Amino acid sequence: MTVTLEQYRVNPKKFSLKQFKPDDRSARTGDKASDASLLAELTHQINLRQDILHAEAKHKVLLILQGMDTSGKDGTVKHVFSACDPLGIRLASFKAPSADELAHDYLWRVHHQVPTKGELTIFNRSHYEDVLIVKVHDWIDDAECKRRYQQINDFERMLSETGTTIIKCFLHISKDEQKERLQERLDDPTKHWKFNPKDLDERALWDRYMDAYELALKETSTKYAPWYVIPADSKTNRNLLVSQILLESLNQLPLAYPAKPNEWDQLTIKD
Repeated sequence: MTVTLEQYRVNPKKFSLKQFKPDDRSARTGDKASDASLLAELTHQINLRQDILHAEAKHKVLLILQGMDTSGKDGTVKHVFSACDPLGIRLASFKAPSADELAHDYLWRVHHQVPTKGELTIFNRSHYEDVLIVKVHDWIDDAECKRRYQQINDFERMLSETGTTIIKCFLHISKDEQKERLQERLDDPTKHWKFNPKDLDERALWDRYMDAYELALKETSTKYAPWYVIPADSKTNRNLLVSQILLESLNQLPLAYPAKPNEWDQLTIKD
């Protein structure tokens, strides 16, 4: 099926996270084989457009993935970009800031990672950690959080006005689904490396995180940098939906392979 951008786009004037059900599977076809075929076609089309993006070296694309632990940020990258040539694609992951990063403003390390011309950059977590985890733990107060919303909007406006297409996806899973995925990491020896006991501490603050996400999405979803809520209990639904949103955004760009310079007509490749 074709999913419209507006269906999952955050409208700040009438947004509630409760409007979006984590177990929604409306991006799926209802048949596993058809889902796989659809995803393969979407990733193929993404690759074709990204190849032109890289070759033209004119436009910049930033895909931001946010979500609770186990929401599938890594899995989204793995599947959505499975058909893409690594050239022109870059992944930036944001973990706890270093001492050097803390010595600067919170956007300093982020600005270093934004895409260059011809590049599609994926943020696995992002500057939004600085209005989420820090607010949930009361490391900043309401006034500072409000200031940061405005600073982030200004930062993203600047990126947009200088040629960056910004797509922001909140991977929305339920608390029950997170429990199952955390348990799987404990039970499966091949996934032990993914488990972090600190995730349980953050899980205990689930309701506070949902409130923080709802407010952050509402305050920072703009025309130039919209948020999309991605129902992510179903990994297939998540991958299909992010793929369709990304492809539609790429299709809206006036991409074209660079034209051959006229002087090349005089060139001859000799034996």
